[in-house]
Amino acid sequence: MSEEGEIHQHSGWLIPLMVMAVIVLLCAALLIYYLRPFALGRNGTAPFRDSRASSATVPLSVDGLRLRIPLRYIESRSARTAGPKTMVALVAALPDMRGYSEDEAQLFAGNAPDSPLVHLLIRAAWNSLGTQDRLARIYMPYITNPMGETGPFGLTHYGFRLHTGYGRDDLYAGDGLLLLCERPAQDLPSPNCLAIDRPIAPGVSLSYRFKRAQLSSWRAINADVGRLVADFRK
Repeated sequence: MSEEGEIHQHSGWLIPLMVMAVIVLLCAALLIYYLRPFALGRNGTAPFRDSRASSATVPLSVDGLRLRIPLRYIESRSARTAGPKTMVALVAALPDMRGYSEDEAQLFAGNAPDSPLVHLLIRAAWNSLGTQDRLARIYMPYITNPMGETGPFGLTHYGFRLHTGYGRDDLYAGDGLLLLCERPAQDLPSPNCLAIDRPIAPGVSLSYRFKRAQLSSWRAINADVGRLVADFRK
């Protein structure tokens, strides 16, 4: 009886140990799989290694516009794969339009009123309007003075009527660019300025936003954004 009891007790421990060993092996295999460097497959759609600080470049397209974008500029994890997209969100830091790095992880995660981050959105948009059409058709019905007035930093300012959807915003125009800027408020301590949809290719538009505190540099920001997107198109 004692021998049978010892055999039964031994076999009862053996099965859980075997299960645990299998689980450990599976976990190790999955870890190795996910940490390995990714390479593109023949169809060009395999994902790259998921690291925002990686120097890898992702070939993708937005409605036929071909781009090669370093991973460190791509905000969304789901967009860090090759192939066609309907949109891609990017982020860069002023003044040199650098991408994400681990050393500046806190900067890229922040939302300070004077943050140097510029957020870009390249998207498919066949119905995107040009600057003058957008001003006339979208904003002019809500503007108090259609002629505008002299604004800061060489911009023309358009004020909105208070009881409209834009009552808490200012609109600025300059050099063929429209900037819709949030007004600072107690519930909005870190306001943004948005450069609204500009066609950059047939059926593709570009928008970008930056902190209102950076408005004095709007010309330099616009030029830097243009150069960055041009680099991605090469």
